[in-house]
Amino acid sequence: MRVLAVEGCGQAPLAAATAFHAQVLPQAEAALAEDDLLLVFAPGDHAQRGWRLAAVQGLARAYAPRRVNGIESDDPLACAAATRFLAGAAGITGQILTLDSQGAGAVIG
Repeated sequence: MRVLAVEGCGQAPLAAATAFHAQVLPQAEAALAEDDLLLVFAPGDHAQRGWRLAAVQGLARAYAPRRVNGIESDDPLACAAATRFLAGAAGITGQILTLDSQGAGAVIG
């Protein structure tokens, strides 16, 4: 699984989506020619989530059976753990996981 950090896209959702498609998409497509892909995004608010999920899902559909997923985190340990998990989870594609360093916490019953 190739890991690609998504950087320099900015905070305004429309500008960030435009920058992603201009700067990151060609790299993502080149990586998908050889392997599954994990896109690593910085944490973002709900306004960022829409275009990010659309990009991940679009790539997953276009490059199937390759798998494409995303994670949102700035925690290196969380990113490494998610990368290991997703590498072994053959059925997961087209998803974005939001991570933090606080853990899942207690299950509410």
